[in-house]
Amino acid sequence: KLAELEALLLEKLANAEGDILDDADLIIGLEDAKKTSDDVKEKAVIAQETQARIDETMEFYRPAGSRGALFFFLMMDLAKCHSFYKFSLDSFVVVVTRAINSISLRKPKEVPVEEAPPAEGEEGAPAEEEAAEPDEDDDEEEEAPPEEAEPEEEEEEIIELTGKELTQRVVKLSETITMFGFNYTRRGLFDTHKLTVASLLMFRLLQRQGKIDKDEMRMLVMAPVDPNAPPVPENVRDMVSDMMWSQLRSVENVEAFKKCGSLTSNMESDSLGWKRWYAAEKAEAEDLPRSFRDLSSFHRLMLLRIMRPDRLGSALTEFVHQELGTDYIDQPPFDMEETYAESSNFSPFFFVLFPGSDPTPMIEGLAKKLGKTSANGGFVNISMGQGQEDVAITALKTGAEVGNWVYLANIHLMQAWLKDLERCLEIVDETSVPEFRVFLSSEPPSASGVAPEVACMLETIPEPILQKCIKVSDEAPQDLKSNLRRAFSKFSPDLIDECAKPKEFKACLFALCFFHALVLGRRRFGPQGYSRNYPFNDGDLTISGSVLKNYLNAYENVPWPDLRYMFGDIMYGGHITDPWDRRCTNAYLQHLIVPDLLANMNLAPGSSVFKSPDASKLGYAQYQKYIEEKFPGEAPQMFGLHSNAEIGYLTNQGNSIFGAVAKLSGGGGGGGGGGDIGASAAMITNLLATLPLELDMFEIRGRIDGLTPYVIVSLQESERMNVLLAEIKRSLLELELGISGALNVTDMMEALADDLQTNKVNAGWEKRAYPSLKPLSNWFADLILRVGQLKEWTDALSLLKSLWVAGFFNPMSFLTAVMQVNARATMQPLDFQVVRIFVTNARETKDLPDVPAQGVYIHGFYMEGAGWEEGKGDEEGYITDSKIKDLHPEMPIINAFAILDSEMSWENMYNCPIFVTAVRGATFVLAVNVRMDADDFELRWILAGAAFLLSDDSA
Repeated sequence: KLAELEALLLEKLANAEGDILDDADLIIGLEDAKKTSDDVKEKAVIAQETQARIDETMEFYRPAGSRGALFFFLMMDLAKCHSFYKFSLDSFVVVVTRAINSISLRKPKEVPVEEAPPAEGEEGAPAEEEAAEPDEDDDEEEEAPPEEAEPEEEEEEIIELTGKELTQRVVKLSETITMFGFNYTRRGLFDTHKLTVASLLMFRLLQRQGKIDKDEMRMLVMAPVDPNAPPVPENVRDMVSDMMWSQLRSVENVEAFKKCGSLTSNMESDSLGWKRWYAAEKAEAEDLPRSFRDLSSFHRLMLLRIMRPDRLGSALTEFVHQELGTDYIDQPPFDMEETYAESSNFSPFFFVLFPGSDPTPMIEGLAKKLGKTSANGGFVNISMGQGQEDVAITALKTGAEVGNWVYLANIHLMQAWLKDLERCLEIVDETSVPEFRVFLSSEPPSASGVAPEVACMLETIPEPILQKCIKVSDEAPQDLKSNLRRAFSKFSPDLIDECAKPKEFKACLFALCFFHALVLGRRRFGPQGYSRNYPFNDGDLTISGSVLKNYLNAYENVPWPDLRYMFGDIMYGGHITDPWDRRCTNAYLQHLIVPDLLANMNLAPGSSVFKSPDASKLGYAQYQKYIEEKFPGEAPQMFGLHSNAEIGYLTNQGNSIFGAVAKLSGGGGGGGGGGDIGASAAMITNLLATLPLELDMFEIRGRIDGLTPYVIVSLQESERMNVLLAEIKRSLLELELGISGALNVTDMMEALADDLQTNKVNAGWEKRAYPSLKPLSNWFADLILRVGQLKEWTDALSLLKSLWVAGFFNPMSFLTAVMQVNARATMQPLDFQVVRIFVTNARETKDLPDVPAQGVYIHGFYMEGAGWEEGKGDEEGYITDSKIKDLHPEMPIINAFAILDSEMSWENMYNCPIFVTAVRGATFVLAVNVRMDADDFELRWILAGAAFLLSDDSA
């Protein structure tokens, strides 16, 4: 306005004729311009003051915005854990808006005092009636005020906060945004990830608040080792391994530990106190030895991380409870109505399907409550499959126009069509009415024979669909009792009546349901349970039940072997790709599907507290009651496993939590890791200084007189080791040049720098190396030992007194050489040779005779799932139960030799597989004989998952 007036004045001044004081219009224009200018200046001052107040208030709310940003980037990082964890900024803004609106800052409406008396019929009422009597036409006016009053009710006065009240408001707002965001995210998380996300959120908040130092957080997550750690003192060797001792040496440099004194020295001087804490069942709740009793919960986590990783889950749960509150640990049951209240026609629901969890009844129940049923066409339920594509698209378009609910189940079966679904959802968003809702369901990504941590990252659902959806992951309980209850509910009393042998059918059916519960529950124990995550499902169970009924109706006597074969090798065995997993599955059936089933036998293979009920006395309802009342508390022994399997499971759980924290670090101040490649310079220098030299193959070959099988193995191993050493040296030197600026930094250099800082073996090294689960520091120390053995072997060009067979790239090649030597000596075909072992009672090479009577001495074996009882004198020991907390006891030196397969005796022997690492599966080497006690039986050790490992990942 001011600019227009100024332009008009300039034009008039330019065109003025004569005395400008005589031009009234010009004088009036000048006065208007001056008045407008004064108004503008006054408003500008007011605007500046208002902006200053806005800026001041905005600064107060900055912590709330910072909290929202922290949580948003945490949500975005979760995609690194699972392909279903995809979120968008638009959906997060909706969550934050709902959180803000949940905290009212409006004055409550004051109810006029005068309105109450008339309702009671007091004096005020007649007065109002009299006021209305003079004009009867006021009836219309009385109806009008409420219409005019409606906007007045909406315009509630906003409370303006200052000082302490505003600070409290911001704190409450930050907490509410965090809680709303966490609930929105947690609803779509798998149970295995809920504690991980809660812990990660807690760590990031504590770092943001300055309560946790970044270096201390990295110490907790990475648990680095001290490369210069002294040997473990003898009085604590039964409590800590070499790796744990070197990690403790690093931890004692943390300021909180320095204040308490030297950690390792205190352990050595007060070993009894530390052993008492270490042996406690719940170490996280026990008092530490006196000098370290005042450590904070966070610093106690460091000790548990190293010494008792099996208690990390419980410790983190309690820590989150202390710092964030109960709501971040205890999740209320899924409420469909509450979730529906958060939805809109633009946000579909996405249900993750799990065994025993079907969202259909919940969706149908809520739809019926809101008047939308299949009968009136308001609810459309489509189970996706071939030929349903056009039906689904039509239902979506029609539903968007009229406000129907559309449920598309099992969309994971329609991979090629999902892009069409994505486009259709985008189109209907533009025309959909508010009542329209879409529900989708899909199973988690999986692939037979693929590790779960790899399968979970498979992109089965398009990202845009996942980003806009409200994700619901409502897993059914997966404990043994719940699995048995759910399995038995899949059959009806009518099915029992259809069988000609109801007694046998009920007994076998109950055993079949228990078998189903066992194979589902065994998966949680990791590779010791099953080396792969097999997709056993309810279809396997129900079809097996039908086969059972048909076989019992067709045969006069129960065909026990046929039933075991049908269940173990066809129905359930059809999923199994690993022969050792198949052996374990069949072992359960060999225990359960037997005639003793009708004689009140023990159902649980490792427990005597759960027996097969008398099928002649119990009906369908009594079996259900038997499950509820007689089922014992769950324990590894119910699966035939040792209690150490539970410790191993909890240890893996704790390690996986911090593995996920390390993977997700870098965004939102997660701690650990880092993007500065220069931080790895010291590590590069240290590695290059200790990296062994390559073996001189020309010099070695020049000293060879004859190529025996053992010499050939030594040459093959040396050549492969040289390839690995060359790659390590090349990549480290290249990264060093990149840090100095001599080379452009590539993605591979950045990946290597990140791996060095996170104590992880680089993928390029792994590709040329041997299977190993060790962190980088231990892996590199292991590499030096391997090179040392090869150097000693190639220098001598003859067998060492005992060979560390675990130190080879290909252990089977050496054992094959053993068979080749024997085949040449006996003039027998190699195909007829087998390896037999004899476990000596010697643990040091000095205790061995110079040369074994036959074969070779080898060492470096560990037992998993069992222990070893040493023999007396020259007698061989036998396999036995392992000691508590001794997950991988080291075996004595073994004498391996070859014999003809026709001479092999398996009497009192367990057919024990050998694996390179605890992952088992593809790291299988071969199976050998392991002696059992005279009254022992092989089925026990099969179910215990007993196996030899060539590497202790914790050492």
